[in-house]
Amino acid sequence: MCGGKGTRLESSHEKPLHPIAGTAMVDRVLAALRESAIETVYAAVSPNAPATRAQLEATDGVAAIETAGEGYVTDLLSVLEDPQISPPVLTVAADLPLLEAPVVDRILAAHGDGNASRTVCVPVALKRRLGVSIDTRLEAADHLAPTGVNVVGTTDDSTTMTDVYYDSRLATNVNRLEDARLAAGLLRDRDHDGEGR
Repeated sequence: MCGGKGTRLESSHEKPLHPIAGTAMVDRVLAALRESAIETVYAAVSPNAPATRAQLEATDGVAAIETAGEGYVTDLLSVLEDPQISPPVLTVAADLPLLEAPVVDRILAAHGDGNASRTVCVPVALKRRLGVSIDTRLEAADHLAPTGVNVVGTTDDSTTMTDVYYDSRLATNVNRLEDARLAAGLLRDRDHDGEGR
């Protein structure tokens, strides 16, 4: 999902192309997906981010799907209506620059062969501890924040499971410049420590 305007970020770049430690966020997410068990990558693009669209259309192994850019949920529903898409589908926001393949694979393993949809969340307390912005909370569980990672299942059942991870790689959505600075610092710390978290 990489078609948002990114107005809160106040960047000179389109949000997915905003660099974190010298690499565009969308490229970091793509690298995690490519190293994971994911077989096919589609990019939901919109008129809000034409440079992102152009870059992704020129990227091998990525198929772009045009959306209206009216918001995450509306664009996701549009993607799911595309005939080349068939659930289960893992959706990932382009603003998760710390995402890594082991995290993606753990989410996929948790879904297993299940048919239900899943929303991946982190505790609001973790986002506070990291200092990153908290823009959305789950309606039914105010202490949880969605990460922008979801599994859309194969059933028409409206039941959605909530999976909670205490993982900074999922908690660090970049919505503001301060989030970008924090993400760059976490990447430097991770690279320095040689650890995944």
